[in-house]
Amino acid sequence: QVQLVESGGGLVQAGGSHRLSCVASESKFDISTVGWYRQAPGGQRELVATQTAGDIRSYAPAVKGSFTISRDNEKNTVGLQMNDLRAEDTAFYYCYLYQKWADDGFWGQGTQVTVSS
Repeated sequence: QVQLVESGGGLVQAGGSHRLSCVASESKFDISTVGWYRQAPGGQRELVATQTAGDIRSYAPAVKGSFTISRDNEKNTVGLQMNDLRAEDTAFYYCYLYQKWADDGFWGQGTQVTVSS
């Protein structure tokens, strides 16, 4: 069982920047796909960004150009740099790790980001 622990949630002013971090207890982290999802109040969980083991990054259209996902395979961490935050970015953010060889995915417990306008 892979454990994922997010950190960095909090209250941010609109237009500001914030960074989330997630650490994984996974020895095969470097060959896993990692990502961030979010769920707004009353909404469904949606993809924010992913980064494959080959460093291919994908972003949801709503955050492309504002958010950046990054990974550190030495530290088993994945980060999400969020710039130009807007009220609609308010959500619970979840870290995700996917093991392609096992077709298995794991979630963190989530961290709340609230953007005040």
